[in-house]
Amino acid sequence: MAELRERLARATPGDRLPPVRHWVSELHVSPVTVSRALARLREEGLVDPRPGAGTFVARRPSRRRVDHAWQSLVLGSVPDGGDALHELVAEPAAGRLPLSSGYPDPTLQPTSELAKVATRVMRHERAWTRAPLEGLPDLRAWFARGIGPELDADDVLIVPGGQAGIATTLAALTRPGQPLLVESPTYLGAISAARALGLQLVPVPTDEHGLRVDLLAEAFESSGARVLYVQPTFANPTGASLSTERRAKVLALARKHGAFVVEDDYARDLAYDGRPPPCLASEDDGHVVHLRSLTKSTTPSVRVAALAARGPVMVRLRSRRVVEDFFVSRALQEIALELVTARAFERHLARLREGLAERMELLLAAVATQLPDVRAVHVPRGGFSVLLEVPMEDRVAVRLAAEVGVTTSPGRHWFPAEPPGSFVRLAVAAAPTKVLEEGVRRLAKAWRT
Repeated sequence: MAELRERLARATPGDRLPPVRHWVSELHVSPVTVSRALARLREEGLVDPRPGAGTFVARRPSRRRVDHAWQSLVLGSVPDGGDALHELVAEPAAGRLPLSSGYPDPTLQPTSELAKVATRVMRHERAWTRAPLEGLPDLRAWFARGIGPELDADDVLIVPGGQAGIATTLAALTRPGQPLLVESPTYLGAISAARALGLQLVPVPTDEHGLRVDLLAEAFESSGARVLYVQPTFANPTGASLSTERRAKVLALARKHGAFVVEDDYARDLAYDGRPPPCLASEDDGHVVHLRSLTKSTTPSVRVAALAARGPVMVRLRSRRVVEDFFVSRALQEIALELVTARAFERHLARLREGLAERMELLLAAVATQLPDVRAVHVPRGGFSVLLEVPMEDRVAVRLAAEVGVTTSPGRHWFPAEPPGSFVRLAVAAAPTKVLEEGVRRLAKAWRT
């Protein structure tokens, strides 16, 4: 059915579809299955069967023109942030090489184990009952153990994915117009969430050791900000990690200025050597709101993440969360809990890390040999993204890449202010090695013209 719908979406009304035997051969399904799918599409008005002539793409009825001008007055000016994020997260068009997605492709996903876990979970009636507002206690306890002995299940709130966790936290800790300190560059999703909330982004430059703490101190002083958003471990897009010394200084500055640190620990499972540095929250005394998601280490549809914090801030986070969507699906939480507590999960993570490391090494080697004028800002030791400095405007580079069928992301989207150069972000999660090789080959051809 999906393949037929995709063909219809690309076809022109009036086009004749191939006969049933063609779909049987191409899709490896029975004639009955194809006939049922075509009947369903006919009921939906998408195909037009003509006896003796074949099946044709139905002509779509013309839509009644409606005056929507009034909506422009109500909506006002366009808020910043959403379009770039939508472009990043959207599924690549058919035939394009996905060198921008952070979601692992099926070969890196624990699909077999997930199928087994889901089957077991769905047998129990409790999977369909309401979940506690804060999340399943055992799942919250699992997330707490991953941070350190100082936290327990009561300090954890389950949320529907990392992006939701960022949006919830920023909304709970800030008010429109207030400053928010962020790394420069930083995660596009955080930039988008902050702009949607009307926050004033204050960029703090980074280097190969992560956030520049000397400039962070100055930013706290000059802006009066009380919240810092940071990805201290394998930051997206650069892949850089905050050094041990700088981690301690970030916490010291937060204490000095009475500020919260939003620690986005999205890549905790993605250290190539399996030994990520300790999270900031493990050394914290109440200044850190820790966020960890399972999406990047499992599949895009396991939208389960956790916020961890101590003190009144957790009450504020819970209050914000319940206003937005009450609770995360119990069935999804049960599946996530069984998955992460199974012995097979560690084996999956080992394969995932090995696969990402292999892909990143191949990508960087291919760039070095085929694109000598392009430089990686940092060589990642974990995560899935890398930022390349390119010898042309980033929008031109992205357009040229698209013309040869390669999806990339312009560097300017990852900077909260004007970037200090021209950059393009690439990611290896969704692209197997052969796709990466072909992608770089096409980029070399496109960027040399």
